[in-house]
Amino acid sequence: MCNGAVHRLELQQRLLSRNDQDAARNRRQFQRLGLQVVNLLSAPGSGKTSLLEQLARRWPRPPIGVIVGDLATDHDATRLRQAGARSVQICTGDRCHLDAVLVERALAQLDAAALDLLVIENVGNLVCPTAFDLGEQRRVAVLAVTEGEDKPLKYPALFATADAVLINKSDLADAVGFDRAAAHHNLRAVAPRAPVFEVSARQGESLTAWMQWLEQPHGLGP
Repeated sequence: MCNGAVHRLELQQRLLSRNDQDAARNRRQFQRLGLQVVNLLSAPGSGKTSLLEQLARRWPRPPIGVIVGDLATDHDATRLRQAGARSVQICTGDRCHLDAVLVERALAQLDAAALDLLVIENVGNLVCPTAFDLGEQRRVAVLAVTEGEDKPLKYPALFATADAVLINKSDLADAVGFDRAAAHHNLRAVAPRAPVFEVSARQGESLTAWMQWLEQPHGLGP
């Protein structure tokens, strides 16, 4: 058992090391393009795609680009194209996360030179995607009020690596008994520096503060 555990750890380290090299290559490409890239992470059903539909409709310099990761189907990419985004779907099969090479291949299918914002909608998962750098400048974690206010404590790595947190479906908070004060307290415990935005994909105007944050240049220098 001990030997097996060591071998698995060494394999994981090799995989992550290779991915880090690929992510660095992506980052250099994003910098050359002057493209701001955001990695959007959350549990399934948090409303990532609905948020991005609203973002695509409201972004002041359309279109935005979106790379969508899902186990199967291209439903989300189709929805985003209908909202005005340029989107590419990655179907990962049984893989619970995107990696840097998959993002590199998807980027080649977009007219990236025509974009100033690219969002990577990662596979819905609170664990695996956290470990994989994709070359992004920013990570944004989404917490839906329907998930409960204790998620940041149960999955601290995801929230601790986030540059910002969206509390989504805020219009449902009272209906589901969501404790806002407890949620903000828990987020401060694991992500003390990340700004928190309460948003609702059904009320697009709530995205204004987050969009202003996105418009602030970040990590595009050499």
